[in-house]
Amino acid sequence: MIRQAEASDEAQIRECAEQAYARYVPSIGRKPAPMVADFAAQIAAGEVFVATDDQAAFQGFIVFYAEDGYILLENVAVLPRAAGRGVGKALIGFCENAARQRGMNVHLYTNEKMTDNLSIYPKLGYVEVGRRSEDGFNRVYFEKTFT
Repeated sequence: MIRQAEASDEAQIRECAEQAYARYVPSIGRKPAPMVADFAAQIAAGEVFVATDDQAAFQGFIVFYAEDGYILLENVAVLPRAAGRGVGKALIGFCENAARQRGMNVHLYTNEKMTDNLSIYPKLGYVEVGRRSEDGFNRVYFEKTFT
């Protein structure tokens, strides 16, 4: 199940981000942006959704919002113990459905050191549209067109 995040989910969301992204800290040289996000503000803005299993146990989360005529998929993370079960794919599908309903495309970016993402997103239909350095991170930009 995927539902809107509530303030009480913040600790689990933060812990999920820590666990999901920790393996990238050594190669990037610092915590990537998704580990230091202001989750409280994002939850309050209605930008965060959580995935739970059939026992209502937290599995992962996604952050997305409308920006300049498209949906920006800012963050998706799954607990390592839930990885490989389709949770991330379901969360991304949820975001894509929201984009379709609004008549928008989905944009996202990932760090070039997150090599798994560089192969996953194209398999999900995303096309690389650019690379640039922002805030000290080397980012790879992707888009998926629905309109």
